[in-house]
Amino acid sequence: MSKMLSEYNTGRDNNFNLIRFIAASLVLYSHCFPLAIGIGPSLQEEPLSVFLGITLSSIAVDIFFITSGFLICASLYRTSSLKSFFWARVLRIYPALIVAVLFSVFCVGLYFTSLPFAEFISDKQTLKFLYKNTTLLTGTVSSLPGVFTDNPFPGVVNGSLWTLPYEVKMYIALTLIAGAFTAIQKRVHSEKFTTYGFTALAGLSLAGHIVNHFHEFTSVNTLRFFATFFVGAAFYLNRKKIIMSAKIHWILISLLLLSTLNTATFFIAFYLILPYLVFYFAYVPSGKIRSFNKFGDYSYGMYIYAFPIQQIIAATIKNLSVMSMLAMSFLATLAMAYLSWQLIEKNCLKLKPKAARKPLPEKMAILSGQRVANE
Repeated sequence: MSKMLSEYNTGRDNNFNLIRFIAASLVLYSHCFPLAIGIGPSLQEEPLSVFLGITLSSIAVDIFFITSGFLICASLYRTSSLKSFFWARVLRIYPALIVAVLFSVFCVGLYFTSLPFAEFISDKQTLKFLYKNTTLLTGTVSSLPGVFTDNPFPGVVNGSLWTLPYEVKMYIALTLIAGAFTAIQKRVHSEKFTTYGFTALAGLSLAGHIVNHFHEFTSVNTLRFFATFFVGAAFYLNRKKIIMSAKIHWILISLLLLSTLNTATFFIAFYLILPYLVFYFAYVPSGKIRSFNKFGDYSYGMYIYAFPIQQIIAATIKNLSVMSMLAMSFLATLAMAYLSWQLIEKNCLKLKPKAARKPLPEKMAILSGQRVANE
């Protein structure tokens, strides 16, 4: 039986952990090709990118931003204060990230660098790697001096961190836009202005991203991540109006498969259809699939450790096949992700203020007008 998305979005019993874990694993798989054999016109490329013009890692990152937009908007809506909201975000991103960056510098970097210890530690590139990757304020740095210079994909220690500053920027943008829409909503006395505003913003940015793909007029990644994140946010704010239907789900899958006949058509269909499929899979399939939640959330650890682990393997074992890289790097990265979750992430999340999980008094809510409209 079909139900509204709001009827599913009532607790933590969902498949988001599984979705994010699959997405992180797809990033790892996609990176196996350049990291194992390098890049070039005569080298093997990821099959999907040749067929559809899009890599699995690109699809995975889009999934991350769509789910993040939905869940972070929900968090903002429920939080008791902006301080609690941002502190929760800091606890989720930075502790595990800082440990991963320190691991990259003082374990991976020191072992594999061709520079003397003192020279490596004092090198400006090392200091930039530490500062930028632990703050995310001014972008990220992917390389360390003298490290992995002879690998098939040379010089890069962690090429996955580049998306994290965009994630942080989306949190800030969401907060500012929500506050602006709420202020306008109070002036125009319309309980639905916030919902309409976010929906229009999501639709326009998504349309802009699609147009930008064919006729580039601005930064591709900025518009792409803004669009996917705010589409996720719009799904949350419209959750009482969106039907989760198996029939719609299969129709959309069929249309997506038909669109693979042409790369341009697929690109358009992919961005229009993916958000619905993500939230359908997040909430509708139940039963044994939900037991995955018992294991923990290893997706973030998979994402931040996969690249350096793969580079370590490439530096240690020469002429490695893609499938060998996949098998070894998946197991090693999963082990690191397990340790990250059990020792760092899970314990840091316990530091989130209890107030951050309580409903807001209407007068204090960032989305106070939305509360009237949707609760």
